[in-house]
This record gives sequence, C-alpha cells and structure tokens, in this order.
Amino acid sequence: MVTSKDTHPATGPERGAPAPARPVRRIDLGTRFLRFLEAVWRPAILLGVVFFFWWLAADRAWVANYLVPTPGQVWDKIIGEWSSLMHHSYVTLYETVIGFALASVLGLGTAVLIAYSRTMDKALYPIVLFAQVIPKIAIAPLLVVWFGNGLAPKIILAVLIAFFPVVVSGVAGLRSTDPELLELSSTMGASRWQTFRKIRFPNALPHLMAGEKVAVTLAVVGAVVGEFVGAGEGLGYVLLLANGNLDSALLFAALILMSLIGILLFVIVEVAEALLIPWHASRRSATPLTTS
Repeated sequence: MVTSKDTHPATGPERGAPAPARPVRRIDLGTRFLRFLEAVWRPAILLGVVFFFWWLAADRAWVANYLVPTPGQVWDKIIGEWSSLMHHSYVTLYETVIGFALASVLGLGTAVLIAYSRTMDKALYPIVLFAQVIPKIAIAPLLVVWFGNGLAPKIILAVLIAFFPVVVSGVAGLRSTDPELLELSSTMGASRWQTFRKIRFPNALPHLMAGEKVAVTLAVVGAVVGEFVGAGEGLGYVLLLANGNLDSALLFAALILMSLIGILLFVIVEVAEALLIPWHASRRSATPLTTS
C-alpha cells in the first residue's frame, strides 16, 4: 500500500523546522584597508602639494622667515613645546565640546518649538536671526566683563556661533516630513510624541546632521574667539602670544592643532551620522550625477 508520504517525498525543510541561517558577510582587514586608502589618497596628495609649495616658499626666502617658517621649524616647535601645546589644545577642545553639546540641545529644542508652534515661529525665528547677524567678536568683551576670564565666556561664544546652523537645519528637517505620513499616523491614533519619535525626528536627521557638521566646526571658532578677548590658556591665547613675540613657528603650530581639533570633531559627527542614518541617500558612496 502506497501512502501519501511515499508519493510525495519531502524535498525541503519540514514545516516548523528553523530556516537555515544566512551566511554573515564579513569584511576582512585587507578590504577595509583598501577602502581607507581609497578615501584618503586624494586629500593626501593635495595636502602634500600644499606642504611642498609651503616648504619651497620658505626655503627660497620668497617670504620672510619671521612671517612664514619652514615646515621643519613648525615641527620642531611642536615637539619642543609638546606638553604646553597639548594643555592648551585640551582647554580649547573642552570649551568646544561643551559649547557644541549645549548648542545642539538648545538648537534642537528651539527647532522643535518653531516647527510645532506657529506662535513660536513668529516670535523666536526673528530673534534667532537677529542674534546670528550680530558679530560675536563684538560681544566677546561684554561677556568677559559679565562672566570673567574663566571658561564661561568661551563656552557661551561657542554656543552662540554653533546655535544657528542647528536651528535652521532642524526646522528644515522637521518641516520636510511627508504630510501623508502625518495623516496616516493621526488616523492610526498615534500621539504627538509617537509621531515625533517615529516619523518627524528620523525624517529630520539628514538635515539635522548636516547642520551639526557645520556647527561643530564653528564651535571651534567660537571658543578661540573667546580666548582672544580674555584668557590665560587655550590655543587662542597661544596665537596672541605668538603674534606678540613674532614667533611664526608657534603661530603655525597653534593653527595646525586648531585645525586638527576641528577635523577630529567633524569626523566624530560624520561617524555618528553614518550610524544614525545609514539608509539615507547622502550616505551612499556613489550617487549618480545624471539619470539614464
């Protein structure tokens, strides 16, 4: 007697059996290293060209040495005053990070108020714009008078300079949500907090992260501007000291370290963006410039 089991042999996994695990795609160290080289070789060549012409201009005395030192002199200055420069760099980095963090929190909160309330939009946006157009170097002495020569004026200036890009990008992102998604969430009974957390905020992240990358570099400028006016430490103080002593090597060393701080913080925000919105078109390595 032939049963149905005999006539229909099982050709796949039985019902209820777990599906076979998919192989995990792993990227070996060699592939990562090649990707790293692909990302850095172009800026490395450009940087090398800049350093070559810098060395050539200083070595041939096209510019006076007290104005433009050689790269070797700058390197010797960094090595010779390493501990002092690291201390001043840490102070500037600390002021920048605290100012940037405060600007991000305050800027995002202001953007939410402006995007959700028409009254706040009419009341806050003109004030934010007015505060942005005021030259920060003009109010720096006033902040020093109010708060002294400590860290507070530098952090406040970093907040004031980095605040505006966060607000503008946050408002643009929150207002760019598809109205159909908002109507759908309202139809399904989602609260305003649920709509913000699951729809509005994720949709605003690409715009917001673009503003954060601008803000983190401006925060460095704000901290250094505050150190120009009144400080006893920090890279801004080193710049003033080097300028007063006509020490161009120290001046260039401080500028290089300041640039490295800005680049480091920018890279950190870039990594955060890659982790938060890996799905967005801006994270794609090869975006087509034209359509076929």
